[in-house]
Amino acid sequence: MSAVRVMPWQDDTLPPPPPELLAGMKARRPDGELIGIDRVLLRSVPLATGWNALLGRVRAEFGLALEHRELIMLRVAVLNRADFEWGVHHPAYLAAGGTEEKCEALKENAVDSGVFDEEERALLALTDQSTKRVEVDALLIEEMKRLFGEVRTVEAVATVAAYNMVSRFLVALAV
Repeated sequence: MSAVRVMPWQDDTLPPPPPELLAGMKARRPDGELIGIDRVLLRSVPLATGWNALLGRVRAEFGLALEHRELIMLRVAVLNRADFEWGVHHPAYLAAGGTEEKCEALKENAVDSGVFDEEERALLALTDQSTKRVEVDALLIEEMKRLFGEVRTVEAVATVAAYNMVSRFLVALAV
């Protein structure tokens, strides 16, 4: 993708963001360093504050298995052509138990259902329907509730929605 379309925040930009915001953003990163999206978000302190709180909870507090959340995030990245998002979540998915074989299958227009188990296929159907057409079939939601219960179904839908927000932000600003 081309150069980022807005000037990312730099450490010497004045006025500086609140120290607690910077600390919270760094705490969400494996190496404690801000990445490209963080620096673009910091152009708006209210946005960065809310984003960090929401995405921090999606990434760290949901009961839906991390491997499943990362699977959703990767599929959203593929569907929305968000290469930066893929780059961040690919290693996280592998660390959470995903495989390269599944990563390759995620890149296809129609996901190879033979590679994924029943739960993963339901999550991918949810991700595809929600991302491509917004509306999700009622029968799929019933299947999700059967497989995951209502709380984790809500969390799966929220993960898809949140990472569609992320990918649209990344793609629009060429991060």
